[in-house]
Amino acid sequence: MPIDSTERAPLGRTGLVVTRLGFGGASIGGLFSAVTDEDAIRTVRHAWDLGVRSFDTAPLYGYGASERRMGAALRDRPRDAFVLSTKVGRLVREAATIPPGTDIDRQMIDGREDAFYVRDRPVRLVFDYSADGVRRSLEESLERLGLDRIEIAFIHDPDDHWPTAIGEAWPALERLRSEGVVRAVGAGMNQSAMLARFARETDMDVLLVANRYTLLDQGALDELLPVCVERDIAVLVGGVMNSGVLADPRPGSRFDYAPAPPEILERARRLGDVCARHGVPLRAAAMQFPLAHPAVVSLVAGVRTPAHLDEYPAMLAHPISPDLWAELRAEGLLAADAPVPD
Repeated sequence: MPIDSTERAPLGRTGLVVTRLGFGGASIGGLFSAVTDEDAIRTVRHAWDLGVRSFDTAPLYGYGASERRMGAALRDRPRDAFVLSTKVGRLVREAATIPPGTDIDRQMIDGREDAFYVRDRPVRLVFDYSADGVRRSLEESLERLGLDRIEIAFIHDPDDHWPTAIGEAWPALERLRSEGVVRAVGAGMNQSAMLARFARETDMDVLLVANRYTLLDQGALDELLPVCVERDIAVLVGGVMNSGVLADPRPGSRFDYAPAPPEILERARRLGDVCARHGVPLRAAAMQFPLAHPAVVSLVAGVRTPAHLDEYPAMLAHPISPDLWAELRAEGLLAADAPVPD
């Protein structure tokens, strides 16, 4: 059955409602290449015109640029009409003010430090998952956004900071939720194992998993998604194209933010070949697949242009025969127990 990208879905037990297609703010922050303020704002407003009513950003995305641009685009929209999330765990700081030895996010890619986002000034990101850091982060995010509140706060990529994230960041967010400062709290990561641990050991409302529940990588299927169903934790899925390789599986395409290795390219090509035999764009299958799982509420689409965004409603609505999913299973490209769209 075709998926309506504007369909509203309850976000677990939070009382919030999100659209099946959400907008992710990484690309408009200048991921890999520069984006102007005007182009970024135009893209966010185009998402609104398409019916998108859930938006996600973070201090990491362009060293605050994504938050500034997201806020500028949404500031004149009815505030109760959309759900906005941002993240904690990294603080944007002027490079010259950071003491030596500070735990800085170095963002290594292609052998180059600090290469994910284009910078327009000498700033760096300082890891801070402390309780005070959480409050400072949200205060600074609201200032950049120019808005009075966010609905969801995520602990962002605490891969190497579990003790502080579980011991300080989580209790701080829990208090902010109880105080009514935020409506829902959770964690967002590019791995599923630690998210599953959060799901088991805390009372989080929502988790954002990027790149780990896709047509190419179903790593979240066995552990994370079942515990989320059991505990009624809503799941948002980002990175459905695995950084681009599922959009265009060719040499030079990215997988997990780096050039895709040959074995990943070959698997993506095989997925594309099966889709082609059924007359289905690979992108359509990649977008529709995650939404079939009962834990998954919404896709978070990270795009930098209106034209790129337009692909999502079209691909989500593209008809797909059950025979496609059956062949993917027969070819060993899809887990036998992975739910698929009707």
